[in-house]
Amino acid sequence: TKAAAAAAVDATFDIIAQALQKGEEVKLIGFGSFSVVSRAAREGRNPRTGKPVKIKASKAPKFTPGKGLKEAVNG
Repeated sequence: TKAAAAAAVDATFDIIAQALQKGEEVKLIGFGSFSVVSRAAREGRNPRTGKPVKIKASKAPKFTPGKGLKEAVNG
């Protein structure tokens, strides 16, 4: 059913998020892999005022598509 499918997808995303929080990489064969990348601190610019702004170091999720997904998209 639609509700069961939604619950399965939500559970999958929860598991992926938990693994990424631990710094682990998640590979889904034929689909792709999820990992965490560290972004260094840097200096940005406030677009409204043009003044420099310090941007703190952070971590961000990264998705790399797998061969199967690339082939499905490209035909």
